[in-house]
Amino acid sequence: MKELDVRGMICPKPVIETKKALEKSDKLLVLLDDQVAKDNVMKLAKKLNCQVTLLEDGNEYQLTIKKTDMVVEKQDESGGKVYFISTDTLGKGEEELGYALMKGFVSTLLEINPLPAKIIFINSGVKIPTLNQQAQEHLQQLVEQGVEVVSCGACLNYYGLTEKLEVGSITNMYEIVESLNTGEVVSL
Repeated sequence: MKELDVRGMICPKPVIETKKALEKSDKLLVLLDDQVAKDNVMKLAKKLNCQVTLLEDGNEYQLTIKKTDMVVEKQDESGGKVYFISTDTLGKGEEELGYALMKGFVSTLLEINPLPAKIIFINSGVKIPTLNQQAQEHLQQLVEQGVEVVSCGACLNYYGLTEKLEVGSITNMYEIVESLNTGEVVSL
């Protein structure tokens, strides 16, 4: 079994290094020291249809990843776009108006056909699924209708909002770039 030490590496390096190592090895022991990195590596392993075992000791994590059959994630066939939201306001100008416009934008996403395939929150955009209660309700309705909602883990950490994420899941830069590369993207 190959050992991969990604302790101290910042997003998306742990995911990228794990993916590279899995291309060369059927069984891998990954050493991590960050909860978000651990979660992201586990998501990658599951996405690749691998078996994952976790040993946790305080802030130290050991993931044993065993390949079964590598699979490529099926692309969304709904025709929905990927929405890349990098700020908690919409447009330039008065901040208060920008907040109101963003709430309206998120609620309007429920009315379009097809629904978005995915909504990615990055930078101050992560404040929407963490601090904006009205938007959280609309985002939850979107999730219930099959829309994938993800927030950048490094961004949540930066703003101290990781524990406040109410809707969707935490993602990493590798998955964000992969989504932007494979879907039709609307950037805000």
